[in-house]
Amino acid sequence: MTDFLIKSTIPLFVLLAIYHLLLEKEKMHVFNRFYLLLSLVFSIVIPFITIEVVEEITTPIVQNNTFQISQGSIVPVEETNYLPILLWSIYGLITFLFSIRFMRNILKITSKIKSNTTIDYKNAKLILLKEKVLPHTFLDNIFINETDYNNKKIEAELFSHELTHVTQKHTFDVLFIEILKTIFWFNPLFILYKKAIQLNHEFLADEKVVTSYDNVSFYQNLLLSKVNNNPIYYLTSNLNYSLTKKRLIMMTKTTSQTKAIFKQIALIPFIYGLVFFLCLKTMAQESNTIVKAQSETKENPTKDRRDEYYAGVRVIFKDCSKKIIIDKQYEQLTSEEKDSYLPFVPKPFIEKSPSKKELNDFKNAAKYAIWIDGKHYPNTQLNKYSASYFVYFIGSSVSKNAQSKKFPQPFQYSFYTKDYFDKNLKNSLKKFGGKEIITTQNCADKWGKTNDFREESVEIKKSKVTIENILPEFSGGMQEFYKFIAANFKIPNQFKGNGKIYISFMVETDGSLSEFQVLRDLGFGAGEEAVRVLKLSPKWIPGKEDGKAVRMKFSLPIALQSK
Repeated sequence: MTDFLIKSTIPLFVLLAIYHLLLEKEKMHVFNRFYLLLSLVFSIVIPFITIEVVEEITTPIVQNNTFQISQGSIVPVEETNYLPILLWSIYGLITFLFSIRFMRNILKITSKIKSNTTIDYKNAKLILLKEKVLPHTFLDNIFINETDYNNKKIEAELFSHELTHVTQKHTFDVLFIEILKTIFWFNPLFILYKKAIQLNHEFLADEKVVTSYDNVSFYQNLLLSKVNNNPIYYLTSNLNYSLTKKRLIMMTKTTSQTKAIFKQIALIPFIYGLVFFLCLKTMAQESNTIVKAQSETKENPTKDRRDEYYAGVRVIFKDCSKKIIIDKQYEQLTSEEKDSYLPFVPKPFIEKSPSKKELNDFKNAAKYAIWIDGKHYPNTQLNKYSASYFVYFIGSSVSKNAQSKKFPQPFQYSFYTKDYFDKNLKNSLKKFGGKEIITTQNCADKWGKTNDFREESVEIKKSKVTIENILPEFSGGMQEFYKFIAANFKIPNQFKGNGKIYISFMVETDGSLSEFQVLRDLGFGAGEEAVRVLKLSPKWIPGKEDGKAVRMKFSLPIALQSK
């Protein structure tokens, strides 16, 4: 809703400003009438129009998982946000009151039509009122004072003026803007549009009178003599209008056809600019570059790499009830068991440098958030490097709901230098880092699959830290999150042996962590230490459902092993 209000208000304001600056003072009233009406329609419709432009971005296909394991459990939390309910209730109540006001005025006018004398007059009907009023129009009804009509005190110019309102259907314009005012009562621009539309109606009616009677001075004096009489009905076209001075000036004004056409053509760039600004959406389309490693040139590279990757690792598989079904060394598994329980092997990182054109594009700070060797830098930092300086880069698009105040860009990319790549990435996916891998059958997968096997542990040793899982929720990748835990977690000195802590926490819609709960502790302050480290965590990219950020509960097992 907020997006709709912003996208509709911008063209409303711009088009009305253009009208007052370029068009209102020119004698091209028919064009101006439809300009104002179409401006309203255009502003309401444009938020629903999207013009997609596909931009190709090269992204190498690599598996950025360091190890194959899975999240413990992630559960979206449904909660009721009462603020939108309150705001919608207030909006509904006020809109209802304005709707009653609108209908009451319609009934008031129709009641006058039914309760007073009606006379057919050309293409309209004259409604003779007892009260003293100036002529005014609603649909094909012209309201006039009965005494003035019988005594023939109503000038022919006034009848001609009101007949113009009838024949040109000006009431429909007023009803249209009144309906919009009722719905969008909080937007004052619709009030300004109504004033502009009504003034334009008076210009049109005045032009008809001046053309028909060719006596400008008499008609101007007639208006001045009538203008300060009775109050008006806000749904009617009438003579008692506050901007009489503009009407008097407009009667004597002329606009050349060339000038009118020039100003009409000048509107095209403004309309095009609004469409470009509000409707154009750049869609990233990845042009994937697939590079095979030397170890994958055999007949079955995945299985060959799997044997190398899991060599010497103990494989433990549990069913839904946590009962151990498989507990063997990898080499003892049959081919069927390997395919069932360890179907996935991460692909190695292959060197890939950006092109010069791509590197220049990445300097766009409004479009890309960038990291160099794991650290965030302003985009201007790329000016210091050539494209070949980076031996690997990878990135992704960021949904609108996941964009933060600090990183509002729709894309994020990481660049790696040769030294960093060789030290941290090149050999990181060749061998599984732990001594054992625990795989659990997930029988109620949130994402709709059953029998989906994922491994679940983060192993921290005093002598060696092993990170076994990457989840997509942490900014910078789950590998960085596990490194963060390993770097900050201090195993209590009193702790001996090995075991696992199970801790759950909530990932809020803004990416912050909260509601920490130690589900299983090992004592000696290990659980408290886990909570302390998690509270230091930078914000995550929040979980999403149907494209919207939602609170998500995350369970994390941390394996501790002393020397």
